[in-house]
Amino acid sequence: MWPEAEQTHELLDMVRQGDESATGRLLQRHRKALCRMVNMRLDQQIRRRLDVSDIIQDVMVEANRRLQNYLENPVMPCHLWLRQIAKDRLIDAHRRHRISVDREQAAVVAANLDHSTIQFNPQVSDKEMTPAATAVYHEMQRTFEKAIREMDEQDQEIIVMRHFEKLSNQEVAQALELTEPAASMRYLRAIRRLRKRISNDDVEE
Repeated sequence: MWPEAEQTHELLDMVRQGDESATGRLLQRHRKALCRMVNMRLDQQIRRRLDVSDIIQDVMVEANRRLQNYLENPVMPCHLWLRQIAKDRLIDAHRRHRISVDREQAAVVAANLDHSTIQFNPQVSDKEMTPAATAVYHEMQRTFEKAIREMDEQDQEIIVMRHFEKLSNQEVAQALELTEPAASMRYLRAIRRLRKRISNDDVEE
């Protein structure tokens, strides 16, 4: 999901050397991944008021403003730094719009990775799948999504990071400020709970 590190390092070096165009290329290179990350997390109700592109634009502006400070002290890889800015913007957006949304739909529970469901956009790329196979795939997808949405926030977060953002255990540990063994253990426990929840759903059906 995230761009390869080698070219990112090259662009960062160019920015350090004063190449102003490299900043735009660096940020643009990460735009698609940031869009996917935000799209997975943006509350469906808030989408009526705020588009993914609005948040991404805020991320780009903020990243551009803070880039020199990051270059002076790159405490984490660039994509994790940009991801953190995006996560902060998402939290701010949910806080700003939550009161209005709750007034409109008092019975609807807030939804973000701090208080929320996850927005999935599964894509079936195999055009050779039979109608029956496609139906089975979508049923499995619904079961999987339902199970994740019913998990607590920590479990949701680490599963999304590993399986949808394709972050390594080392990157997850850095993003969550955990040791690598702690991140690995949290992930394994979340997967066990997910499997148990899916098994229970299958039995109930």
